[in-house]
Amino acid sequence: MVRPPLSGWHVQSECIRLVHYHYLNMFHRILFNLFQVVVVLAFAPLASGVLSRLKEMVQSKRGPSIFQTYRDLWKLFHKDEIVSEESSWIFRFTPYIVFVTPIFVTLLIPVLTNYPLFFAFMGDMLGGGFVLSLGGFFAALAAVDTANPYGPMGASRTRMVGFLAEPVFMIVFFTVSFVAGSTIPYIVQEKWVTPLANFFAPSHVLLVLAFLMLILAEGGRIPVDNPTGHFELAMIDESKSLEYSGRGMALMKWGGHMKLFVLICIFLNVLVTPWGLAHGRTIGAVLLAVPLVLGKIFCLVLVLVVIESSLSKLRLFRITEFLGAAFITSVAAMIAQVFLP
Repeated sequence: MVRPPLSGWHVQSECIRLVHYHYLNMFHRILFNLFQVVVVLAFAPLASGVLSRLKEMVQSKRGPSIFQTYRDLWKLFHKDEIVSEESSWIFRFTPYIVFVTPIFVTLLIPVLTNYPLFFAFMGDMLGGGFVLSLGGFFAALAAVDTANPYGPMGASRTRMVGFLAEPVFMIVFFTVSFVAGSTIPYIVQEKWVTPLANFFAPSHVLLVLAFLMLILAEGGRIPVDNPTGHFELAMIDESKSLEYSGRGMALMKWGGHMKLFVLICIFLNVLVTPWGLAHGRTIGAVLLAVPLVLGKIFCLVLVLVVIESSLSKLRLFRITEFLGAAFITSVAAMIAQVFLP
């Protein structure tokens, strides 16, 4: 039986239906992309608070509440801001850059969904790494800008850590792009993690280890830095924000929490396992992914607590050995991928 051709009215209604479906799908992808940003903004301080609380409990201390980070941010936003007369526009503008750069990276990576969202192809993993480094670069400039002797000291140390960490970033991203044929996080996740054989490959195991060491370095965690230290001469990451107060200090702290949260999301959702991410394109599926992803992040936080409670802070010139080991591990992962396919 031959189907009669569609009339002009039917063709027009079908085109309208397809256009309506296209714009509705685009609206959902934009909405989910923005919802990812809200999740990172809301739960990044909580992840840092849980990490601090668990570490204090392991050390037989009472420790602060897991919501103490929210109280600190609220208090700082309501305090007056004092700016040094010696500072320039860099000092005033840096907190906003540190705050915005993790949000920009959040638009590019899978935080809640297993499928690409609206801004997923706006940048790749290497570009996201450079954006995160941009915040650290301006933070180092702002530390030097105040003419405080402790600021430039910490800035030089953070630049040393960044100089050693950025090659690890590049080797890790080049290795995963070699496997997936792309540097887009959503494509890398599908090609790298989903096949079970790729997950247990020597290159993947070495790459996961190298990126975990990178999280410790970029997040200012032990053994590279102690985020709870109060001795200025031993500070690395915290020394960059010594001169900030009020709203500027709140943005710096909030940006640091989000940076650690984003690195954990890249580690878990792109390199380790996409478990918990939403496969459906409905609001209910995305909302269900929030507690599942947070539970996965909590498991990694437990791993970080064990690492930080088992190791002590390295001396300054031993940090180069730690990051050198991370670089060698990432290079070994790339070589293993080339010669042990």
